[in-house]
Amino acid sequence: MTRPASRRTVLTAAVAAVAGGSALSSTATAAGVPRHAVSALVDNRFWTSYADWRSGALAGTRAVAGRRPGLVIATPAGRTEYADPHTGKTAAWEYATWTSPLHRSRVPATEVIASWNAATPAGTWLQVALSGTYSDGTATPWFVMGRWSSGDGASDIRRTSVDDQTDGKSTIWTDTFSVDDPASGLRLSAYRLRLTLYRAPGSKLTPTVWRAGAMASDIPDRFTVPASAPRLAVELPVPRYSQNTHIGQYPEYDNGGEAWCSPTSSQMIIEYHGRKPTAEDLAWVNPDFADPQVCHAARYTFDYQYNGCGNWPFNAAYAATYRDMNAVVTRLRSLGELETLIKAGIPAITSQSFLKEELTGAGYGTSGHLMTVVGFTAEGDVIANDPASDSNEAVRRVYRRREWENIWLRTKRYNASGKVVSGTGGVCYLYWPESPTAAQRKALAALGIR
Repeated sequence: MTRPASRRTVLTAAVAAVAGGSALSSTATAAGVPRHAVSALVDNRFWTSYADWRSGALAGTRAVAGRRPGLVIATPAGRTEYADPHTGKTAAWEYATWTSPLHRSRVPATEVIASWNAATPAGTWLQVALSGTYSDGTATPWFVMGRWSSGDGASDIRRTSVDDQTDGKSTIWTDTFSVDDPASGLRLSAYRLRLTLYRAPGSKLTPTVWRAGAMASDIPDRFTVPASAPRLAVELPVPRYSQNTHIGQYPEYDNGGEAWCSPTSSQMIIEYHGRKPTAEDLAWVNPDFADPQVCHAARYTFDYQYNGCGNWPFNAAYAATYRDMNAVVTRLRSLGELETLIKAGIPAITSQSFLKEELTGAGYGTSGHLMTVVGFTAEGDVIANDPASDSNEAVRRVYRRREWENIWLRTKRYNASGKVVSGTGGVCYLYWPESPTAAQRKALAALGIR
């Protein structure tokens, strides 16, 4: 399988060009070992508690206590119009906002990815925006990280990323804030998030947000990473779904097949945690199609601007629409962290890119692909539910540990033409239940996720 170039390929190629195309930046050794401590690569900050929601600046919103604290509209702060570029409709909306306290990241960052968990009844939606302070003391504008609705009915906006956002120092690439020239030393030192909750004028409905936050990271340029020693042999019973059995289905949601790796992976883990769409949810799917829940996941993760289902936060937000589910986008710093999560019963959806010959047994090359890691063999090799398979029965794959570790954790690679393009540097989605086990809670806390 060969996927078309993603916006992340374009991003890293641009960064490489700015840096003069050098193989390694000054922050990495020739072996790919960062000179700064591994623990300083990733910072996670998510607002989830009643105290968290009360700590921000509230303009028309209020914090709601209870088993699952959240943020809702109280008295709208104002009214505005939104021209939906994907429906051609302009409508009036009431809105209210919450602005987080300034978070000074432990990691002055080259990239930041926001994610959120929310419910948006029909006729409501939300916007997530980010503003920060650079290491040179200057400030960013407010960048839109996503406009999101869980539904797509007549009264809903179309969920969308926002292109062409830049201040000349950083750019938003679909779902990722990225410093344009990391080699310059410029970093994002601190940031705020702003949630804007919308509803139809006069409505009593409201979005409810249970979790909002971001992962900030400074992963050094690296073509290789050090090999790790195996320390776990276990396999989680995650359902297996093939994306390729859906080739040609629903062209309006990017035509199935290779474009559906992300929602197919999301659906596997959602069902592993005991959630699934209802028969009523799936009534719209052609009854001749197998695994209609995969079609459903594609529809409700679809980014109408990106024109695909691969928006990372939109997948996490979709997973969290299921009962008592949490979901975030983050980066892991090592295969050891992934082993800890698997041991605790938390499978991960990982993003990677590689040439066909770089991953033995895959049978394809890709500029961007999601698969679900479900365990490790006694030899330490990676057991993955790889949706890039011809049938559900063929989804379970075993990949060589050293090969898989490198293609997932590197940030730079060479494509078939010999050009320097991107690697995702350990990006993954994590989904887990609202009431995790003690082991799951501990594994997540070790990553700074609560």
